[in-house]
Amino acid sequence: MSRQHTTSEAETRATARTLATTLRPGAVLLLLGDLGAGKTAFVRGLAEGLGIAEDAVSSPTFTLVQEYRGGRLPLYHADLYRLPEGVSLDDLGLDEVAEDGVLAIEWPERLARPVPGAVAIRIVIDDDTARTITIDATPAA
Repeated sequence: MSRQHTTSEAETRATARTLATTLRPGAVLLLLGDLGAGKTAFVRGLAEGLGIAEDAVSSPTFTLVQEYRGGRLPLYHADLYRLPEGVSLDDLGLDEVAEDGVLAIEWPERLARPVPGAVAIRIVIDDDTARTITIDATPAA
């Protein structure tokens, strides 16, 4: 487990960029945090770290999943905020999507069951600009 304290959106993206360099096909990232915590900013940093233009990243709240290509791995960005609790990755077709790229899921609390091998990333709002980001490669089930 690692913990980072950031004081700007740029630092939050930098933390994600660093993580992106370690990711392999099939990686699933569970992004936890309140509204406005910086989950989408974190995904922008992941995109940058994978070689995808960060300005291509937008919140997929109304489309469920955004796909970004052009980097060393495709990045799939899912936002489950508007779904009821109890959905599964296979119900959404996300289990197959994740096989060839990186899947970043906002609001994973909506999932019916834990995702084996997923990396939990918790972003806590400390104040207007500061965040504490905890990355846990072995989240509890």
